[in-house]
This record gives sequence, C-alpha cells and structure tokens, in this order.
Amino acid sequence: MAHAEVMTQPMAGTRDKAASKRDTEWMLALFGTAIGAGVLFLPINAGLGGIWPLILMTLIIAPMTFLAHRGLTRLCLSSKNPNADITQTVTEHFGPKAGSLITLGYFASIYPILLIYGIGITNTVSSLMVNQLGMAEPNRAILSFVLVAALVGVMVTGQKFVLKVTNTLVYPLILVLFGTSVYLIPQWNMSQFEAPVTFSGFMTTVFLTIPVLVFAFNHSPAVSSFASTYRKELGNDAEAHASRTLKRTTMMLVGFTMFFVYSCVLTLSPAELLEAKAANLPIMSVFAQRTDNTLFAWMAQIVAIVAICSSFFGHYMGTREGLQGMIVNKAKREGKSVNMKKVDMGIIAFIILSVWAVAYMNVSVMGMIEALVAPILAMILFILPVYAMKKVPAMRKYDAKINLFTLCMGIIAILGFITANFIL
Repeated sequence: MAHAEVMTQPMAGTRDKAASKRDTEWMLALFGTAIGAGVLFLPINAGLGGIWPLILMTLIIAPMTFLAHRGLTRLCLSSKNPNADITQTVTEHFGPKAGSLITLGYFASIYPILLIYGIGITNTVSSLMVNQLGMAEPNRAILSFVLVAALVGVMVTGQKFVLKVTNTLVYPLILVLFGTSVYLIPQWNMSQFEAPVTFSGFMTTVFLTIPVLVFAFNHSPAVSSFASTYRKELGNDAEAHASRTLKRTTMMLVGFTMFFVYSCVLTLSPAELLEAKAANLPIMSVFAQRTDNTLFAWMAQIVAIVAICSSFFGHYMGTREGLQGMIVNKAKREGKSVNMKKVDMGIIAFIILSVWAVAYMNVSVMGMIEALVAPILAMILFILPVYAMKKVPAMRKYDAKINLFTLCMGIIAILGFITANFIL
C-alpha cells in the first residue's frame, strides 16, 4: 500500500503541473489576443472624459469582460459533438440558416481586424527600419508579403507551437506596459481630479467609452479554440476549469491595462489628451514627443510590434474557423462532400493574399471598419450567449439574473458605437 501511495503522488503532481502549464499558456494566449495595438490608444479614448468616469468604468470592466467571455465559452462547450467549434455549435442549436448568419457575423467581427493588423505590422516595421535603424524605405510589397506570410506560417505549424510563440511575445509586452506605468509615476499630477464634472457629461463619457473598453478587452476570437482544447482534455470538467482560466485572464488584463491607462491619464493634462486625440497619435508617441527620449521611441515600436503579432494569432484562429464554417455549411446545404485539406489550403492562401493586398495598399479605413465590426462583436459576445441560455436546453442551467447585466452592457456597447460613429 505504501508503495502504491508513493507511486500515485508523483503522477498526481505531474498531472497538476501539466494542467497548470496548460492554464498558463491559454491565459497568456487570451491576454495576447486582447492586447492589440489598440492598447496604445486606450488611455487617450478612456481618459478624455476625466478621471471620475474612468474610475466607474474600471469597476464594471472586469465583470463585463469575464461574464461575456464565460458566456461565449459556455456556448462553445454546449454542443453534443465534443469536437465541434463555434460555427458547428450555433448551427446545431439554431438551425442551418440562423447558424450560417451567426457564422457570417462571427467572421465579419474578426476578419477585418486581421486586415488592420496586416496594415499595422507593415507600417510599424517600416517605421522602425527607417527611424530607429536608419535604413532606406523598404519595398512595401515585399515587406508586407514577408511579414504576413511569416505570421500565417507560424499559425500553420500548429496550435501548441503558436501558444509557445504567443506566450513568448506576451512577456515583453507585459514588461514594457508595467515598466512604462511605473516609470511615469513621478510625473503624475492631480489636474484630472480638478477638471469640472457634470452628471450629463459623466454619463455621456461612460456611455461612449464602454464600447472602446469592450473592443480593447476582447479576446473572443481565440475562445472557440480555447474551449475546444479544454473539452478534449477535460470532458465534462471543461467548463469549471475554463471559467477559472478566464477569471485569471480578466484579472491580468484589467490589472496591467488599467494601471497603464491610469498612469498615462494622470501624467497628461486633459488638454494634452485632446491634442493627442486630434493628432490620432498612440500614447507612446505622445510621450516620445514630450520627453524627446529615444528609449520611448524604441519602446513604442516594440510594444506595437509585439501587441500586433500576439493579437494577430488569436484573430487568425477566429477568421479560419469562421471561413471554414461558412464553406462547410454551404457544402452541406448543397449536398456536397468537403475535402478539409483543400479547404484549409484555400483558407491559408485567401488570408495571406487578402491581408497582404490590404497591407500593401495601406488602406485607410480603420475607423470605419471598427465602427462596423464593433456592433457585430457586441452582439456575438454579449447578446448571443444570453439568448442561448434562454432558448437552448443545454445552456438553460446557466440562466441567471447576472446575465441581465451582460445583456445591458451589450446593448449599451452597440448604441454607444452607433452614437459615436454615426450620430455625433
């Protein structure tokens, strides 16, 4: 008996280590998906209305982010087929027509962001080569193709390798975000607390900034792959373990990102934030201009490149799933068989060529794309899982009053996006 106990303990310890490693890898992958280049604009967008609305938003962003992503994860885990992804799951629950529409929406909320990252990585690397390394302006067609093909190439090597690469990228990102936040502390001032506040101005700021926060903290493109991995490894225990990982991801996201936002907002005056907004400058560029510090110029480029790469991988996963789902659904409706190997090769070619074309042309439609993508994103991330909890038998066990909060935040996010981009 004693011998059996000795043998069991190392095995249990090894299993715990493997589980811990898996959870950490996915936590970093989800964090990397959420922290895209948008983090560099978040302090300007979130801080423009003053410090008091920002404090309220800090209190609500954690439950907003966690509950919405947990709802979507639960939806991904609710299929009868243990190997189903999100597109197959919504088709199973809502039928072929509604499933195809939701799959199209899922694709439309992720693919355009992939295009933005193609433009972003090309511009940032080109800027780094010219301004920091003193090189001649590179050929944009060649540079953009090499960068996009390299990023997609990493994805094609397999999920385990991608998780390792993403995790490696996230560490310097966290380090630079935290380092910048701490570095700015001696420059903090109280001008934000002295700015006049009215109730209507306070509520308007919160209403218009919630959509920005939804966008900044979104890691839904990687949720389907995340849920699928947990279900394959843990079966019926997948939901509890996935929820725990999502909770840790949310705490990490809110902790590092909001510390960075507060540090930036408390360093700059309301007038300086307005100037930055008008000039459409990322926050690190503002500090580089203010201090004439070459270290900041390098850090701005490094943060942007790392943030874009880590976020690209998560959005690639979602884009691939959405495209795959639409192709398979169409083939099934027409009674055709599907060669998944050919479909995958076609998807890889489409993503490389389309992202490369947009990156090469340097299309300036980022604001418009975000305005169109964000409402669809809010519907899929906040509203669809709550609706599924009411209508899908496998999801009814999750129906609770707290879902009303998620539903309200989703509606506010959609109305906020529409108001900010099409009314104001």
